[in-house]
Amino acid sequence: MDIRTLSGILEKASGIRVLCVGDVMLDRFVYGATHRVSREAPVPVLDESSIEQMLGGAGNVIRNVRAIGAQARLISVVGDDSEADALRHELNAAGADHTLIADGMRATPVKTRFVANGHQMLCVDRNPKSALTPDVERQLLSAIEAEIGKSDIVILSDYGRGVVSSAVSQGLMKLAAKAGIRVCVDPRGKDFSRYNGAFLIKPNALELFEECEIDPVDDAACENALGRVYGQLDDVEHLIVTRGSRGMSVTDGHAVTHVRTRPRQVYDVSGAGDTAISMLAIALGAGSDLRDAMEAAVHASGEVVTKVGTATVTPHDLIAASGGDRAEGAVGLSDLIETVARWRAHGLKIGLTNGCFDILHAGHVRYLQNARAGCDRLIVGLNSDASVKRLKGEGRPVNDSGVRAEVLSALGAVDQVVVFDQDTPADLIEALRPEIYFKGADYSLEDLGPLGGDVVESYGGEICLIPLVEGQSTTTIINRLSS
Repeated sequence: MDIRTLSGILEKASGIRVLCVGDVMLDRFVYGATHRVSREAPVPVLDESSIEQMLGGAGNVIRNVRAIGAQARLISVVGDDSEADALRHELNAAGADHTLIADGMRATPVKTRFVANGHQMLCVDRNPKSALTPDVERQLLSAIEAEIGKSDIVILSDYGRGVVSSAVSQGLMKLAAKAGIRVCVDPRGKDFSRYNGAFLIKPNALELFEECEIDPVDDAACENALGRVYGQLDDVEHLIVTRGSRGMSVTDGHAVTHVRTRPRQVYDVSGAGDTAISMLAIALGAGSDLRDAMEAAVHASGEVVTKVGTATVTPHDLIAASGGDRAEGAVGLSDLIETVARWRAHGLKIGLTNGCFDILHAGHVRYLQNARAGCDRLIVGLNSDASVKRLKGEGRPVNDSGVRAEVLSALGAVDQVVVFDQDTPADLIEALRPEIYFKGADYSLEDLGPLGGDVVESYGGEICLIPLVEGQSTTTIINRLSS
């Protein structure tokens, strides 16, 4: 998505207060290795090496909200047991406020995964065996009423463990309407009508299929499924379905809009829905329209699946992975300075190189790839036509600066191109102050001093010399063509 829009959302995130209501659980992972089969039954024996635990269910939504940078409060129900104490500890560690109502008649939900040699062998769920009592429901709604007016947005995270009963859901919707706060629902189970009054409901493709028995395998089927389910709802503004590699689709009852994602290497889809609903809510709370919020959510959930395990994404992850900060052709120096400031605000390392790049060849490509590998963002300072003529003589450049900039900006290794008119990049280096300045190894550090190296050293930057590809040069190519 557009880098300025994404940066604007992330910069506002710290001031957004997200209230999350739903099923919190403890995610426990038992790691080990298997080397033998049990004598008691034909099953592998897990030799336990370590145990990890973290927030799960609505707790994972809280983890995502906090990782993105917003404030968070969780309201839920737990048992009167050691697992509830562990959840409180994890919430405190995440910096999240919480109201956990203890119900001695219910067990705290726990999901335990046994992982051997990097592969999950077994998943064991411990779930509450009884529904919420009317008294616990009243306590929940009282806690929600006390907090909702302090919130900018509400997430209702239903994991089917009983906290999101019809009474709690509808009571929450009434309190939210009275406070003028929008509710974003991550649903579970059939009959979405219990979420009536929500601003949006966000099932995944499987949950949408279970609701209407139409598989949203393509856009036409997706539109049919959304229309069918939306028609069964009352007083819900938007129905969104997350579709994995196909992005997200939304209807308001009149039209369907599709928001796409870019291809990624998927390692683990665990928790992607929690990341999506968290980013949606934060973006809406920051004042974004729904389309921008969906694009941010698609971007965030697309990044979290590139990580292993039930992961989260940070502003640094999102900015670093955004393709929206690349420009076609050259940009003006003032705009570039603003872009660099945004990159730095998100902890990105800036690299700069410069040159004529008159006729792009394999040596240039490899050089730029090596430079990009050493930084988070690579800027190419491109000598202007007049500058190239002064440096290279009559007949140069072969290609004007507009053509050269367009070709360079098409390379995946290059994030921005800026044209400068001086014979050395010293002024450009002073303006941008890159953390790393890259130059070909045909220069020495002494050679680079008067050419801009002294400026780099003056503010503590790093100079990196990159080996060149033998036999590859623009001059050689021109000589071959003229012979």
